[in-house]
Amino acid sequence: MTATVSTLLLDWYDRAARRLPWRAPPGEAPPDPYRVWLSEVMLQQTTVAAVAPYFAKFTDRWPTVAALAAAPEEEVMAAWAGLGYYSRARNLVRCARAVAAMGGFPASEADLRKLPGLGDYTAAAVAAIAFGQRAVVVDANVERVVARLFAIREPLPGARKAIRAAADAITPSARAGDFAQAMMDLGATVCTARDAKCLLCPLAGECRARAEGDPLELPVKAAKKAKPRRTGTTFWIERDAPEGQQVWLVTRAPKGMLGGMRALPDDGWAARRDGHGDAPVSGAWKAGGVVRHSFTHFDLELGVAIHAGDKPAPAGEGEWWPLDRIDEAGLPTLFAKAAQLVLAAR
Repeated sequence: MTATVSTLLLDWYDRAARRLPWRAPPGEAPPDPYRVWLSEVMLQQTTVAAVAPYFAKFTDRWPTVAALAAAPEEEVMAAWAGLGYYSRARNLVRCARAVAAMGGFPASEADLRKLPGLGDYTAAAVAAIAFGQRAVVVDANVERVVARLFAIREPLPGARKAIRAAADAITPSARAGDFAQAMMDLGATVCTARDAKCLLCPLAGECRARAEGDPLELPVKAAKKAKPRRTGTTFWIERDAPEGQQVWLVTRAPKGMLGGMRALPDDGWAARRDGHGDAPVSGAWKAGGVVRHSFTHFDLELGVAIHAGDKPAPAGEGEWWPLDRIDEAGLPTLFAKAAQLVLAAR
């Protein structure tokens, strides 16, 4: 199966490869490692459609890894706002600075894995796509394709060892980067989670799950556990200034959830199961509604409290931000939802 799969898949990729801004066309010279690395970090648990505008914004503003390394972390975090999983942005800066200090990305998978924030998958993807190294690249799309191709029926996550071994068996030495991207494309467009388009699949004749009649049953996933629910409160404090209306924003602690991000003040829900901290100023408050947001490990219901009295200076560090430029503050999605709720109610 090994040689047949790689040949069939690469022939298909030459005809059907997705055109993406971080890629080189099939068979051409590999793309800049910086663009490969940046795109792979952004694409972790995020769709291509969501990543594309962020990738364009980042590469326009910071066209090289050296430029990104020189950027203030708070600017990178603000530019990342809305993309989620903010630890990726912090690791992005750390890695860029390490690479700049080295004079460029290392070419080997083993050395790439030593960089801050690069796990096995990202290191393998950069090694294969940017440097043409033979590396076994297994993301969620590849995992699904391989589980079906070899009819691997052990439930995830236990099946990952067998899936990786099977992926290793079909990974060629030549055109390693194109093969990795072909596998990703096949999983993203043909062998999808909800629809196995077997009539369009170049590997249909080799697929054991198709031969056995049940490709959509694979990979077998463990039952999801119900997420716990947290509650909390965020505070909207507004004032009139000569320059116009302003809202009080804070910068979150560097470590922890949404670390280093500019945000509305809150009651400490991230540090507790439910937030019960003090409001940043005394006085009358009125309810401004509730926003809901899902994190990886829990769901959050965040009440919005609007200060209804005079506007004394809030305790602690923060800044008065122009209300007509709130979209430029780089608020995480959760707090952007809260701001939109307040403004929409006017």
